[in-house]
Amino acid sequence: MNHLELVTIIVIVANALVSIKGFNDFSFFERYKFNIGAIKRGEQVRMITSGFLHADLGHLIVNMFTLYFFASVVINYLSDTKFLIVYFVSLLAGNLLSLFIHKDEYHYSAVGASGAVTGVLYAAILLYPEMHIGFLFIPLPIPAYVFGILYLLYSIYGMKRRNDNIGHTAHFGGAIGGLLVTILFYPEVVIEHPLMVILLAIPIIILFILEKAGKL
Repeated sequence: MNHLELVTIIVIVANALVSIKGFNDFSFFERYKFNIGAIKRGEQVRMITSGFLHADLGHLIVNMFTLYFFASVVINYLSDTKFLIVYFVSLLAGNLLSLFIHKDEYHYSAVGASGAVTGVLYAAILLYPEMHIGFLFIPLPIPAYVFGILYLLYSIYGMKRRNDNIGHTAHFGGAIGGLLVTILFYPEVVIEHPLMVILLAIPIIILFILEKAGKL
């Protein structure tokens, strides 16, 4: 299923063009990145634009490769339009969660399509839980849901370290958005794959427990 549909190409190209502009124009990057203080001053456009900026080329490549791998699953099970809805709802959900968790951190900033991509990742896993992923450095393919869970657990590590400009918190908001929108569009998944719904929810629950305990 992992082939490039037109809608996926458009999203990847949009991310690449905006990110490259940001790499070469510091003022552009600063003007459109996610920043708590700026958003509280009324610059809500950053809630969308920050999702098309990336910290560096590696960050962009990882996000777009992940999107390429999972987008076709969502498009094939749902549609082009519903894929875009999953993408943008997840992007917004990621930034809304970041705004909530970091609301008192005036200088908190982040960039990346990670929230949107995580939403697509979670949607794809929920729709096609039998999927496996192969990596060059791992001899055997691993179940996609294992990758999804590990990805979010790594995000908790990134949130605690806070040594980059990547929106790790947005991964969780994106995952929540992706899960909810997928269930809305295809409610049968709750009956068909109840265990997968529970497994994918585990890292999200861990996040909120840690946040409630003040461990983030």
